[in-house]
Amino acid sequence: MASSSQKLTSACFAVLLIFVVCTLTVMILPNNQVTLSRKMKTEDPQSFNSSAMAIRQEGVELSEHAIPDPDQATLLQTKEQNITERRKLGFFSCGNGNLIDDCWRCDPNWHMNRKRLAYCGMGFGSNATGGRDGRFYVVDDPTDEDMKYPKPGTLRHAVIQVEPLWIIFKRDMVMTLKQELIMNSYKTIDARGANVHIANGACITIQGITHVIIHGLHIHDCIRTGNAMVRSSPSHYGMRNMSDGDAVSIYGSSHIWIDHNSLSKCADGLVDVVMGSTAVTISNNHLTHHNEVMLLGNNDLYTQDKNMKVTIAYNHFGEGLKQRMPRCRHGYFHVVNNDYTHWEMYAIGGSANPTINSQGNRYAAPKNRYAKEVTKRVVKRETTEWKKWNWRSEGDMLVNGAFFIQSGEGESASYGSASSLEAKPASMVASITSTAGALGCREGKPCY
Repeated sequence: MASSSQKLTSACFAVLLIFVVCTLTVMILPNNQVTLSRKMKTEDPQSFNSSAMAIRQEGVELSEHAIPDPDQATLLQTKEQNITERRKLGFFSCGNGNLIDDCWRCDPNWHMNRKRLAYCGMGFGSNATGGRDGRFYVVDDPTDEDMKYPKPGTLRHAVIQVEPLWIIFKRDMVMTLKQELIMNSYKTIDARGANVHIANGACITIQGITHVIIHGLHIHDCIRTGNAMVRSSPSHYGMRNMSDGDAVSIYGSSHIWIDHNSLSKCADGLVDVVMGSTAVTISNNHLTHHNEVMLLGNNDLYTQDKNMKVTIAYNHFGEGLKQRMPRCRHGYFHVVNNDYTHWEMYAIGGSANPTINSQGNRYAAPKNRYAKEVTKRVVKRETTEWKKWNWRSEGDMLVNGAFFIQSGEGESASYGSASSLEAKPASMVASITSTAGALGCREGKPCY
């Protein structure tokens, strides 16, 4: 008869074996099962129940606009986002190949070290400091009533200030902006720890400024606004023409980083980068349900965009998208380790001789046999000028009959100008992008 110690040893071994088998089962999910790892849709803010959820502020310097007791009538219950199919591949470790997230996301004390995020950027926008060198500003009021004298404690009051600010949120909220949210330089909007929606009104404009970080927002259902007086700084209040209705419009600006946002259903683009903007990174975003997704470059005649450099990295281009992921003009564009699971017309397009360096992406073509091509050149009829444009596909995974038509010089020096970070193998894309979009961060836990 076996001794008690032998029985105990056998039982421990059996428990350990079960744990190892379960762990390996999740970790070896096939990367090519696109639909299995992409089931979560953009969250509907109406599905959240009203309740109080105040953010503890240990270690955070509050602005004078923080309030001790949240307004119960405007609180939203945060919907947990880490128990979903889209998150499973990145659950066991931050070491999933996502170089940006590995810099900060596994730290359970991320809320005590918020500004570490400013050191984690990569790509052409990696030097964006945002509000790193300023104080914290706590948004506690979701209203947007006064365009001339924005109320202290509102997001509009925060973003127009002259000094650097790291803007965080007291609680969950939905903001319906009456006019464009016109930002000033050296600002970070950091929605980690709260569920923050900008929806059903105007959205964000970054114009003629520098060093901005936007992280963790849900931005959707943006509409055209304008022909109104709006304050853009403490010293300037002026007329705004009609806006296009973009989720994020970057106009004549530099050192901009748009990271971990969920974007959908806007009147024009989800992210537009135009009018000489450069040094921009668009990363870790989840983009869904939209037609013209992303425009990089103002128009074919605007040659100042020849200096534009934009990195598109680690994004999930998801359900209900049609075209422009992105649509490029003139400049240098690094499209690296993105997951394209949906398009109706094409994924990447361009005109006016842009350089496009596509590396390590996964392109899953739609069922429509006439929409299998990843690329689209916009040229005058019966011309062959596009054959000189430097468009390269290197290490991309082409799924469901997708094909990428390359052009230009395969080893052109221009690809050096269109390279901004190291590409991981395309087989890792499902894991790298498994947490794209606004995260369900909670204090005291790694930010899954």
